[in-house]
Amino acid sequence: MADYRGAPRLFAGVELGGTKCVCILATGPDDIRDREVIPTTTPWETLPAIQRVLEDWTRAHGFRGLGIASFGPITVDPRAADYGRVGATNKSDWEGADLLGPLKSAFPVPTGFDTDVNGAALAEIRWGSGRGLDDFAYVTVGTGVGVGLIVHGRPTRGFSHSEIGHILVPRLAGDGTPSVCRFHEDCVEGLASGTALNARLNGRPLADVATDDPVWEPIVHTLASMVHALACTTGPMRVAMGGGVLAGQPQLLPRINAKLEASLAGYMRVPGDGAYVIAPELGTMAGPLGAIALAMDCVDAA
Repeated sequence: MADYRGAPRLFAGVELGGTKCVCILATGPDDIRDREVIPTTTPWETLPAIQRVLEDWTRAHGFRGLGIASFGPITVDPRAADYGRVGATNKSDWEGADLLGPLKSAFPVPTGFDTDVNGAALAEIRWGSGRGLDDFAYVTVGTGVGVGLIVHGRPTRGFSHSEIGHILVPRLAGDGTPSVCRFHEDCVEGLASGTALNARLNGRPLADVATDDPVWEPIVHTLASMVHALACTTGPMRVAMGGGVLAGQPQLLPRINAKLEASLAGYMRVPGDGAYVIAPELGTMAGPLGAIALAMDCVDAA
């Protein structure tokens, strides 16, 4: 293990994803000291493995703050009895799992806790495509659909964090493919996530799917409908959209922007001159760096 003695202030971050967890030790995107990837299996396997990585880093040097950015839904209200736990989720083994408690008690440093997409949005504001903005949305379209929504410089809060991937949207006319969400028949995640795309492909390899294949039309329609709702409600100045579904599919963002413009029908004009929805600048590092951004924010607030 590397020796970090004499290093500038270091932060530890944990991004808990649907298929893997990324632990990162860094001061920012240009100074990543260590990175460990742990498969997301069950809470009783994955969480102790994360703790062991953080213990190694503590012995090697230590860190000033810890950020935990997790897939949701999670309870983010510190006053709630189940603060730090996973809520109702499609990952049944994780429902009710305590993500925050064991790590916070094991490492006596300021600890930030939020959704993975809120963390990624904060990272993009700090270092990437949202620089200079106080109102911004980060969308990841992967196994599920998550939206990190920042309003007036902070993640939105009410009784919970936002769950925009589960808003109900009108289906594309003629689209009868069943939703893959066990909770909702017509939500964005159920119709346009990577899981939904796999169901629509019905066994076809993605590598064999052309850019103009009809399978993309309901994906574009659903994601544009979600952005329409975002534009008409909180009005972010920019939307960064990435994730596995968009990776390697450069035709999708222009189509989503065109569909959005058509659906707004001149009623309102969004910024960007036809490129309101853009690719994240931090790419696949937005999530792990989001955990670092959460750590930095909580240290600054301490």
